[in-house]
Amino acid sequence: MDASSTRWVNSFSSLRQWARGGERAPHKPLLLLYALARFQRGAAESLRYSEVESDLRRLLAEFGPARRTTPAYPFHHLQSDGLWVVRTDTGEGSPGTRERALRESGAAGQLAPELRTALAADPELVHRLVGVLLERHFAPSLYEDIVAATGWEPGGPLVHGDDAFGVAYTLGMRQLRHGAGAMRARVLDAYDGRCAFCGFDGRIGERPVGLEAAHVRWWAFDGPNDVSNGLCLCTLHHRLFDKGVLGLSPELRIVVSQRFAGRSEAARTQVLDLAGRSLNGPGDHAALVAAAHVQWHTAQVYQG
Repeated sequence: MDASSTRWVNSFSSLRQWARGGERAPHKPLLLLYALARFQRGAAESLRYSEVESDLRRLLAEFGPARRTTPAYPFHHLQSDGLWVVRTDTGEGSPGTRERALRESGAAGQLAPELRTALAADPELVHRLVGVLLERHFAPSLYEDIVAATGWEPGGPLVHGDDAFGVAYTLGMRQLRHGAGAMRARVLDAYDGRCAFCGFDGRIGERPVGLEAAHVRWWAFDGPNDVSNGLCLCTLHHRLFDKGVLGLSPELRIVVSQRFAGRSEAARTQVLDLAGRSLNGPGDHAALVAAAHVQWHTAQVYQG
């Protein structure tokens, strides 16, 4: 990786973000992922706020914290990182963070010219930048969903394979080198190979299948690779836990977000009926989940 590419990787790694006590603020990462996808698809024109506002709002609603927020914040504030430029109908610079002002001024944003030049010169740079954004701001179970939702096309230049799974696989392998693999073995053993929410215990021979070790406090936000920060969950409930549909009460009972809706029998039995249940776990293993990690998940992920 040359000096120019290294510069941009470092810049993406050190985004200036509002932060307090581990609170999530994925506004800038989501805007950058969206803008990079548009750039890679050949969209050379800038992104007019009034035209992309609904897309950005949807991304924040799906992958951001439960608190109210607006895409106007990253659209304006990303300029301070040197990665983004904004122009209005009257000249350079953003009119601020008021949505109405951004719409009425014709504000349009674009990746900084030097960044666009670097991306064109190094085809691998975009993959590194997306990797940095995903690893530093999101849970691994959400990588594929985020890649798809931000507009990356299957088989495009980002992925190694025929769909977005390539990204999740590559980044997942990187996390395994940081100890996630050993954590998975310990967590699945602690819960006797059963989903802590539904009790699913699938195996192929002696190997668990469809079961994963979920971080309660995400690895990207200093969540340790430790049993006290882990739950053995089936693939469905892991994804729903990381999306904030499912959570835990201080007493370690399952809670279901009132924002979740499903009319089918499967939605009722696999999600809604979980509300109020205690965790499945042999002996006292379920009590190993640390209260501090549960509190973080409740505040930063759960859609309550």
